[in-house]
Amino acid sequence: MAEASKPEMKKAVFKKVCELRPLDTGLNLTVKVVNTKVVAPRGRQMRAAEALVGDDTAMIIFVARNDQVDLMVEGSTLTLRNAKIEMFKGSMRLAFYCEDRQQYLAG
Repeated sequence: MAEASKPEMKKAVFKKVCELRPLDTGLNLTVKVVNTKVVAPRGRQMRAAEALVGDDTAMIIFVARNDQVDLMVEGSTLTLRNAKIEMFKGSMRLAFYCEDRQQYLAG
């Protein structure tokens, strides 16, 4: 009986911030945190922060939730896998939801 081979994973394709479009999903990016502002304080059920992140082409606001807030340190570099673009009041926001093991946020 032949062994079942694992499907070969595709190599991740990283995009630049200037290439992002509204409602894009499955994004892989490497960005640097420029500025962070906490929008939901620690006393609440859910913590949230807005971080201005960017690369050498452009900048965008990243919405960090719960444990992600701790990674939003000015000057740190983040690798986002399977992130997405959300629209908020007509502006694009970068968001990341960890729903399975294929997705991760590394600082």
